[in-house]
Amino acid sequence: MPNAKVLSEKQAIVAALTDKLQNAAAGVIVDYKGITVAEDTALRAECRNNNVEYAVIKNTLLRFAFNNCGLNELDDQLNGTTSLAICADDPVAPARVIADYAKKLKDKFEIKGGFMDGKVVSMETVNALASIPALPVLQAQVLGTMLAPISALACVLKQIAEKDGSEPQQGGPLTPAGGRPASIQQKSYK
Repeated sequence: MPNAKVLSEKQAIVAALTDKLQNAAAGVIVDYKGITVAEDTALRAECRNNNVEYAVIKNTLLRFAFNNCGLNELDDQLNGTTSLAICADDPVAPARVIADYAKKLKDKFEIKGGFMDGKVVSMETVNALASIPALPVLQAQVLGTMLAPISALACVLKQIAEKDGSEPQQGGPLTPAGGRPASIQQKSYK
């Protein structure tokens, strides 16, 4: 039987993990077998840059936390090496960061499953979430789409203004019939 101190520490870890899972917008569980320390360090840095919390967690502790949150369907995925990536504010970030890294590392890194808003999602959903660009990129795309008509109008107006301002027309209101502006025409004295 485990020591009472060890048992209370594990219960505290499960309680904290349960709280994080309940507050997470989305999360992904990963098999990280074969990843090197340098690759893991790079992954953790990428996760920090995207506000994704990434940690290696014992399967038993994660199973208890999943059961506390109603994510029992993920219990089958909790075998072998397991890590968890969660984000509290961006439901796309964990799937995007982990999927990008899984593509880079090929066979060493595999997504086991995921959840979003307290519900287990399929692998197709995780892959679909991974294909969505980051929030700043989406905002830039929307802004670009909104500004495109205004920019096109400004370019057309600029071209019209340049055309009208650079070439005075022959015989127009500012030029007499002789072709030269009135200030340049010479007067003949006979």
